[in-house]
Formats: sequence, C-alpha cells, structure tokens
Amino acid sequence: MEAVERFSELARQRKPGPSLAAGALAIAAGADPELDVDRWLAELDRLAEGVDSLESLLRKVFVDEGFAGDTEDYYDPRNSLLHEVLIRRRGIPITLSVVCIEVGRRAGVPLEGVGMPGHFLVRPYGTDRYIDAFAGGTELDLAGCEALFRSSTGAGRDVSFGRHLLTTAPVPAILTRILQNLRAVYRSRTQFADLEWVLRMRLALPGVGAAELVELGQAMGRQGRFLDGARFLEARLGERPQDAETLDLAARTLRANLN
Repeated sequence: MEAVERFSELARQRKPGPSLAAGALAIAAGADPELDVDRWLAELDRLAEGVDSLESLLRKVFVDEGFAGDTEDYYDPRNSLLHEVLIRRRGIPITLSVVCIEVGRRAGVPLEGVGMPGHFLVRPYGTDRYIDAFAGGTELDLAGCEALFRSSTGAGRDVSFGRHLLTTAPVPAILTRILQNLRAVYRSRTQFADLEWVLRMRLALPGVGAAELVELGQAMGRQGRFLDGARFLEARLGERPQDAETLDLAARTLRANLN
C-alpha cells in the first residue's frame, strides 16, 4: 500500500496543493509500483518544448505526437493511467485532457479542466472555447458541447443545458474522476485487489460516500479478508453517524462469512 500512502500524502497538501501531473502519476503508481515518476514528468516537459500557443499545443500533442482517443478498447484500465497514456498515445477524455493541461502549464498556455457530465473537456482560461481532447483537440462552441453532452449521457430535451454544466474542475475533482473511472473498470473486471487500492486512494479526497466505504469493505471480503473488511467498516461507524445503519449491516454481512 505504499502507493496509497504516497497518494494520500499528496492529497493532504494545502495551497497550492499537488500538481495535476503528480497526482495522476501517484494514482498510476497503484497499478505499477515500479513507476518512475520523474521519467514521466520529464516526458511532459519534452512535449511542452516549442509550444507557445493553444494552436501549437494542439498540433504538437495530436498531430506531431499522435495522441488520440482509444475508440477500440475505451475501458482498458491503461487509459486511466497517465504513464500508460504517455507510452501508448491513447487515452480517454480525462487523461488526454490532463496531458493537454500539463503541457500547457509548462508552456505558458493556461488551460483548465471542465467536468461536463458524460465527457471531460479542456478550456483556455477566461474563454468560451472548449477543447475535446478525445476527438483529437476538436474545438467546440456551446452548441457543440450540448450535442456532446446529450449524446454521451442520453439526456433528452427535458434536461436543461448551459454553463452550469461546464464548470471548472479543480485538481481534487479531476483526480476523483480518474479514480472513479478506474473503480468502474476494476469492478467490472472483478479485479478486487486493484479495486481496493483505488478505493483507498479515493478515501484521501473529499466527498466519499457510504457506497464507496461499503464497496471497499466488500473488496476486502472478495479477497477472503472478511474480518479486515468488517473491521474497516466498524471503525467508521462513529465517524459517519448518518450512515451507521448501512455500514453496520455491511460489516455484519462480512462477519457472517466467517461462520
């Protein structure tokens, strides 16, 4: 669990907080304990060389270097691990956006993440220009964002769309979204050891819900560690009085497997 501890230390840093690249690579270290963080920070430095505008950034990343959305195996967990994205030049919207944001930060081209439901975007600070990194750096206006929102979420016209769905995503929110993507992938693949480290990292970030706590306890149980899972949940009963009934039931269910 060294990677979890390192990530938790980063997450506890106060202003200005951890850099996005450092946080994303700390997550990736959960899947690859031998990961050389400095190597991949240097690769981001290299990608920023010669970039002096948004247009040159997009050309460098998506044309010269060939980054693209993985349309063949979208749910490959490597698409959520920043070093794998840098190796394979393939990713999902949020990790490709991380590449753009971090290259831009190094090159003096300030970009921010936009956590639109269903699809992550990038926006130059102070503008209404939206970049879809998954689509090779395609620029979208508000109408294009709405079309993408409706196609990716299935939302009908009864669901309103506007700038309230295009808010800036701070670093903790971006890291949380990466972890939630990995959570879904590892859960679907029944990779419970991997699901455990992802959920343990999630605990270091704000907004953890009872469902995530229960799932972590269950992930331990699915590895045969029923008592560990039960004790983990029981230790949080006093911290989460509003969820005490849910956590207690889940803990008792885990303990029942010991009979």
